[in-house]
Amino acid sequence: MNQVEIYIKSFPAEVQQKLLEIRKTILSVAPDAEEKISYGMPGFYLNNKPLVYFAGYKHHIGFYATPNGHQEFAKELLVYKQGKGSVQFPLNKEIPFDLIRRIVEFRKENQ
Repeated sequence: MNQVEIYIKSFPAEVQQKLLEIRKTILSVAPDAEEKISYGMPGFYLNNKPLVYFAGYKHHIGFYATPNGHQEFAKELLVYKQGKGSVQFPLNKEIPFDLIRRIVEFRKENQ
């Protein structure tokens, strides 16, 4: 079990499922991405450069696709609470896996 899997296992089962699906979505776009815990959360790297990060919280999942991932998808992300370089996907709502996939594709091409 790698560090990312250990991180995901630390959450309640229903949150684990969402985190696992996000991980699967990222790896489907970037199967060669290196997974590691960075800044206390799962990070995915291509060519030793950050691709995206995600993190579980009590009421949401944080997704980090800086610097350009959030800018490119600003209109679609408007419906979510955001911080500098982050977006929060509430756990009580549908996680936008297709949007995550498209952001990862964009980051992969524009890293």
